[in-house]
Amino acid sequence: MVGPTSRVALVSGGAKGIGAGIAARLAGDGWRIVVADRDPVGEAPTGGRYVVCDVGDEVSVASLLRSVAATEQRLDALICNAGLMIRKPIADLTLAEWSSVLTTNLTSAFLLVRGAETLLRAANGAVVTIASSRARMSEPDTECYSASKGGLVALTHALAISLGPEVRVNCISPGWILTKGPEPTEAEHGFHPAGRVGRPDDVAGLVAFLVGAESGFITGAEFVVDGGVTRKMIYPE
Repeated sequence: MVGPTSRVALVSGGAKGIGAGIAARLAGDGWRIVVADRDPVGEAPTGGRYVVCDVGDEVSVASLLRSVAATEQRLDALICNAGLMIRKPIADLTLAEWSSVLTTNLTSAFLLVRGAETLLRAANGAVVTIASSRARMSEPDTECYSASKGGLVALTHALAISLGPEVRVNCISPGWILTKGPEPTEAEHGFHPAGRVGRPDDVAGLVAFLVGAESGFITGAEFVVDGGVTRKMIYPE
C-alpha cells in the first residue's frame, strides 16, 4: 500500500525502450510506478512494482488492475505504451500475425482503460497513449503496425470525450526514437529538422507534462514528436 498522497502511474510495455524511459522519468518526479510487461525479467524503478502481464489478454489485464486497486489503492496516470511490430509483405502476412499486432498495440489500450476507468475517475487522472508517426506516414510492409497506431490516435479522442471531464486522454506519436542498435549516422541525424534522432527522454518529458496539473486544459490531442520529419517536404533528386 502507498501513502494517500502518492501519485501512482501504470506504464504498459515499460521493461525497456520508450516505456522504461517514461517509467524512470515519472519515478524521478516522485511517482510510484507500476510497470506491466510480458518480459519475465524486467524491473520497475526504485520504489515501484513490476508485474508480468500480457496486456493484450483480457484476464491478465483484469488481474493487473485488481492488484493495483488492492496494493496501490489508486491510479492517477495510465501510460499505454506496449507495442509490437511485424514487418512483412502483405501477401506473406498471416491473419494471426495481423491480429497479434492489433491486439498488443491497440486492443491492450482499450482493455487497460476499461479496467482502470473507476480508479482514474476517482483520481481525476490522465491517460497517455503512445502511437507513432506511422499513423500518418508509412514505409512498405508495415500495414498492421500503421493500422494499429492509427487506431490508437482515433481511440484517444474517443476516450477523451467519453471519460471527460474527470479523465483526460492524450496521444503521443513518436518518430525515430533510438532505443537500440547502432548510433545513427551523421546523415541520419541531419535528416531531422531538429538535427538529431530522438531519445526516450524526448517522449518521457512530454508524458510527464501531459499527466501533470499544467496540462489540465489539454485532452483528446495528438502530439507528434519526430524532430520535424513529418513536416519536411522531400523532392526526388
